[in-house]
Order: sequence, then C-alpha cells, then structure tokens
Amino acid sequence: MVSIYAATELLDAIKGIIATEDRLHELVEVKDFLQDRPELCGYNLIVRQEHIAQVIDWQNVLPPYLLPEAIAFSQNNLLALVYAKLGNYERAYQLLSDNGLLRNEIDIVNRLQNGIPTPPEVLNSDLSPFEEYRFCHNAAILHHYAATEASFDPNKARYFYREALNSAPNGEFYAFTAKQYVAFLQDMEEPEVAEHLLDDAIKEALSDDARMELRASLSQVWMKKLVAPYDPALLENLKNTLWESLQYYQKQGRRVEEALLLIDASHVANLSKSFSESLGYINKALDILGQEELPELQANAHFRRAGLLYAWAQKGNPQFYRGALESYQEALKVFNREDSPETFAEIHHHLGVIYSEIPDEVRKKSIWAAVSSSSFNEALNFYTKDQYPYEYAMICNNFGNAISKYPEAIHSDNLEKAAFYYNEALSIRSAERFPLERTLTLLNFLEAYWYMSLGENGSNIVRYKQMLAFAEEARTLTDDPTLIAEAENHLLKLQELGQALAHEK
Repeated sequence: MVSIYAATELLDAIKGIIATEDRLHELVEVKDFLQDRPELCGYNLIVRQEHIAQVIDWQNVLPPYLLPEAIAFSQNNLLALVYAKLGNYERAYQLLSDNGLLRNEIDIVNRLQNGIPTPPEVLNSDLSPFEEYRFCHNAAILHHYAATEASFDPNKARYFYREALNSAPNGEFYAFTAKQYVAFLQDMEEPEVAEHLLDDAIKEALSDDARMELRASLSQVWMKKLVAPYDPALLENLKNTLWESLQYYQKQGRRVEEALLLIDASHVANLSKSFSESLGYINKALDILGQEELPELQANAHFRRAGLLYAWAQKGNPQFYRGALESYQEALKVFNREDSPETFAEIHHHLGVIYSEIPDEVRKKSIWAAVSSSSFNEALNFYTKDQYPYEYAMICNNFGNAISKYPEAIHSDNLEKAAFYYNEALSIRSAERFPLERTLTLLNFLEAYWYMSLGENGSNIVRYKQMLAFAEEARTLTDDPTLIAEAENHLLKLQELGQALAHEK
C-alpha cells in the first residue's frame, strides 16, 4: 500500500489523479498531512503545491537510493512514482516517456531492486548542495550494491560514502547515509569503524525512527564483536538494545525485522546461559517467519535453533538431540547440496553426531549408525583434507567418536575404522598449531583403544606403547585441569595394563 500525504486543498485533486487509473485507489491511500504524520517509509510520498517529495525510508522497504529532493508535481510524475513503488515499472516508464531524467532515476531503483549491475556513470547532478550530497550517496550505493564482481572497487565506495557524510544537508540525511555505510563496513569486516560511525550518527539523527534504526544497526555490529570469552558488559548492552529494537518493530508491525532480531536475541540469551529464554525467542521467530511465508528465512531460523539444541545436547542433555534433528531436517529442505553445499555439509556433520548419540531403543541403534555414517561421509565430501583441513580434522575426530559408539563396534572392525579417522585428525591437528584440538583427539583415541582387543597377533605390546605415548603427550599439551586429570587417569590404567602384559610374558 502506497500512502500520499498532502495539504487539505490538494486531496481532491490527488484522488482524482489516482481515479484515472483502473482500481489504483485500492492500493493507494491519500491522507491529510496536517492530521496524519507521514511515516518514514519508502512507500510514502508527500505532495505540496508545486512538487513531490519522498520521505527517508527508515523502514528499508526499497533500495536506499535517493530521488531528487523536489520532483515537479504533475499527473504523470505522481502516477509514475506510485507505480514504481508498487513494483509496476513498465507502467511507470510509459508515464515518463516525456521525462527522461525521472525515468532514469526510477530505472536505477528498478535495477537495484532486481540486482542488475549499474555503472555510476548513469548518475547526474546539477551541482546544487543537496544534489551534490545525493550524487555522492547514490554513487556509494551503486559502487556498493550494483557493481559486478570484476568492477567492485571498495575504495571508491568508501570515498563516496565519506563525501556524502561530509556534504549531508542535515543530521537526518547524515544518519541515513551512515546506516548504509555501516552495512558496507560490516561487509568489509570493520566493526570498530562501524561502531564509532554509529555513535556519531545517533547523536546527529533528528527523528526517533532514525535513532532506533541506528540502534538496531549498532546491535548488529555488536553481534559481530561477540567472541569468547564473552564480555559481560557487551552482552548486557546487546540485551538492552535488542529488546528496545524489538519493541520498536512490534509497534510498527514490522514482523520480519522482529523475527530476525528474535534470532539474535536467542543467541545472546544462550551465551548468557538463559536457555529457556533463548529457545522461546527462536521458536517465536519461527512462528513469525512461517506466518509470513518466508521459507528461506525460516530455514535459517531452523538452522540456528538446531545449533542451539545441538550445543545443549552436547553439554550432557541428550534429550535435546531429537529437537535438533527435526530442525536440521527442516533446514535441509532449503539448504541442499546444489545451492548451499557448505551449509548442507555442516548440517550433515552435526547430523552424523546426533544419529550416533540420540537416545533410542537398542534394536534401532544399528539403523541410526548407518544414517550417521552416511551423514559424516556427506560432510567429508565437501570438507576435504586439501581445501578445508581444519574442518576435515574436526569431522574426522567426531566420526571416530561416533564409530566407536556404533552398536556393532565391539564385534567388528569398526574400532579399527575409528582409529583411521582419529589418525586422519591427528595428521592435521599438530601440537604446534592446534594443541587443544590435538589433546581432545588423543584422549578420544585412547577411549576407543580401551575397547580394542590387545591379544591378537602379538599387537598388544605395540598398541600398549602407542596408548602410553598418547596419554603422556596429552598431559603435556594443555593447562586445562580437567583434561590433565583425564590423561593422568589413562596413565594409571595403563600402568596396571603394563603390569598385566609383563606377567603374560
């Protein structure tokens, strides 16, 4: 729905213009701006006696391209702008057959909206102060969003964003450009610069809408700064800002933005050990995205929910594995092997673990083992040793753990298969580069070794010596008291085994 705000004396004329197009009145509201405050949304227009103006789009409904400050008020211009906002660009072009300049402006918006590369050379300026600002802002937008892979030049985008900030006519336009620049800085992995810019822009913003949108952007920057060990002050600031933004979006009825913030709030609550709160947020996000019929975003939320439950299950709560399994399976409906190979592989890595750990009847365990092995192999098909060594080692380590727990392991060669994958992990996880990861694999390998037969073909002494070397190395690689204690426990058991093997001689 497009809303047109105008003075009382213009309302009838504008309604008459809208009535010239069949059924257009069903998609357009005409309001008195002396009675209704225009919402700062890209679907809205303001009409005065001689010109049409577009409000700043703080609701992010259209590409962040700025149209001229004052467009001549005429029937064709007004109808073209309305049709462009409704997405009917073909009709807009027809109406602007005699106005090439405005037609070009609308065509740029169309190209941005549809991801069509657009060179900045299509822009023009009459050198007035606002037009110079608008030119720099729009040039930055085209360099940022409408460049091809070959023509993308981050230095030019950065230059025009800075020039637009320097020439902004007031704090509101400064804030609007700053918001887009922050998105660019996020893409460039520069969260510190983005944070400082947002601090300045929030002070400059004139409207509450601008300040709230910038606060929401600030929360996204802070999300990128979240690294272990987590800063309690940062977590608290994030909680407060996300809650403030959630209330703002709920008040405006912006359901999709609300759902995306709920996903972030779920992550922050999880880091703060508020597990039930975290699950509540992600479930609410899933409900909203389902109602809005956005399968891709819903799949992403399922992926995040599955990761949440998977992490809880691995911390000694196996009852959460089944919920993680269901959400991962939902996510796979969108993240398939062809379109999203990396996410597909990551999901199958986690499914391999879940299938090996999920509580169930003993008679069903062999079925779970088969699908677990299949999922691990799917993950390894993408995360190869040459291209993704770190991920390859992690998957091999977990595959070894899973195989050692498969129900037929004690009575087959599965434990030998587990040893193969542990050795693959150790070939990547060197003591110099990955001491903690190597320690974990060594301890996992030792656990599996205890289930292997030490009495066949004289291999007992060889295997015993290897186990002893693993335990001694693991004890020296880490300062973690829990891991050191585990290694020392293996050494005590190995001392007893060594004495028994000596008696066998």
